[in-house]
Amino acid sequence: MFDRSFATAHGLRGTTVTRSSWRRVPSRGVLGSLCFCAVALGCDPDAPRAEGDLIPLSVELGSRSVSKLPFVIAADQGLYEKHGLAVRLWMPEPDFRGGWEPSTERPRRPDISVDGGTPMMVDMVTKATAFTRVMLASTDCVVRAHIVARPEIETLEDLKGKRLGISSGTHTTTGFVALRLAERMGWDPVQDISIMLGGRTMRALRDGRVDAIVASERRLAQARREGFPSLVDTRTWDLPVAGNSVRVEPGWLETEANRDAARRFLQATIEGIALFHADRELALEVLEEWHGVTDAAYAATFYDGGRWIPREPYPCYDGIDATLELYDSNEMRKHVAGDFYDDSLMREIDESGFIDSVYAAVAER
Repeated sequence: MFDRSFATAHGLRGTTVTRSSWRRVPSRGVLGSLCFCAVALGCDPDAPRAEGDLIPLSVELGSRSVSKLPFVIAADQGLYEKHGLAVRLWMPEPDFRGGWEPSTERPRRPDISVDGGTPMMVDMVTKATAFTRVMLASTDCVVRAHIVARPEIETLEDLKGKRLGISSGTHTTTGFVALRLAERMGWDPVQDISIMLGGRTMRALRDGRVDAIVASERRLAQARREGFPSLVDTRTWDLPVAGNSVRVEPGWLETEANRDAARRFLQATIEGIALFHADRELALEVLEEWHGVTDAAYAATFYDGGRWIPREPYPCYDGIDATLELYDSNEMRKHVAGDFYDDSLMREIDESGFIDSVYAAVAER
């Protein structure tokens, strides 16, 4: 387990979100080497930060998937404050009673949104109302869902002619998986299988409205609890996707102040990722406090599904290329991969030695 005594010895305190409001509380532990603060911010790492000195930043998490858990860990452990940010974090309502509920209205145009890169790309070329965004970093670059089916469906071949539930559209990451499944099986995605929008729920599967669903870690855990089998773990396909990503509007990033805020956010996120991988107990505590997850088997399935989260969260280059290919269209052909990402901040952070220093601190625990 990660040794929290290092942070405790340095008297670190963090800003976190409670179920009712934002308040200052002692952090349960922050990743070591406070020289990060001194290098990145020019500050005295042992000096507490006054609330008025923090840079305000609104951040929207599009879901409560495991690939977003490092961001929640960063909030829980005061890492954003450590890097000089007052982050207002928004998430959807929790799946379980007792989880942290959003205490602020969902921002219409947050400074930073954290959600799928592939859906963002498709929205940008198919919806006239979509915001133009670029991906700065990603915590999810491989197809990783399970195909969970009703008990009478025993193999993927049995799904031909059946109904497969996905989320809101074929442009989503679950839709990406459905289209790749049809491609791998040699099926016409319209004639040989019915892709059911809005059908990626256990209720739809349980009630027989769909025969299978594309299931993330959360729904896989639910399915196992209810006895529904997984036909395949799509991670074995080793297919790239532009998954969960840190996204900003290009114009917002053009000002030096905003660019600095984004850099600080990425540094805190990298530390959150390191904590996710190093301290399973902490991750499970955050799952309980923020998401209301108290079922040990469910929590283990959820956490173990995130072991693929990259230690160096660069944008999903291969996934962006795969999205350009799979969603080929007249409008998509007007773009190249570089239109959808800006990796300059990640490269700056990496070349500074910051990432290596984070993991060196973990190794020394």
